[in-house]
Amino acid sequence: MTTVAELPAGFADKVLSAQSTFRSVMDAMARPGGVQRIAAVAGAPPPMMHGTAAIALTLFDHDTPVWLDPRMAATSDVAKWLKFHTSAPVIADPSICSFALIGDAGALPRLERFSFGSNEYPDRSTTLILQVESLTQGLALELRGPGIDGIAVLQAAIRPTDLFERLQINQTLFPRGIDVVLVADDAIVAIPRTTRLVAKGG
Repeated sequence: MTTVAELPAGFADKVLSAQSTFRSVMDAMARPGGVQRIAAVAGAPPPMMHGTAAIALTLFDHDTPVWLDPRMAATSDVAKWLKFHTSAPVIADPSICSFALIGDAGALPRLERFSFGSNEYPDRSTTLILQVESLTQGLALELRGPGIDGIAVLQAAIRPTDLFERLQINQTLFPRGIDVVLVADDAIVAIPRTTRLVAKGG
């Protein structure tokens, strides 16, 4: 059993690292489909990737309930680490979480299990943080939407393979919907609810 003292450290420089990570996340959201790098170094308990850990240290706090998928919850170390470093409550009900950490994206639950927000408060939806195999190799995906000049091409190995098909539900729900951040080690790509899949190939 891992004690608090044995948990991986967070940021070495909390302020500068959090600022750097926040800029990377905001740049990713402003340029959907574009790969951004998390420069800040953060310790992370397996199976959490470094990019996921940096995002958690930057965006999570006592007011952001977090849901862990079975892979993330398989060891108590992830929940302990989150509580110790961010004070974020780890909850069992995905329908009321602000963030969902998905370690096994291939087993992503149905999106209807998460919160889509409300028409009055669309920001109260769940943001999915999906760990994927690669954001530089794999299937070529052509994306369109706000923040994209024409079409953005993302080459990535993403599971579930029908992720973008599932996200089509955002079109009927807008301004409600699910936002997604894909993470592969220290690389991230944002897929806001306004982003659409144009084509896939390659």
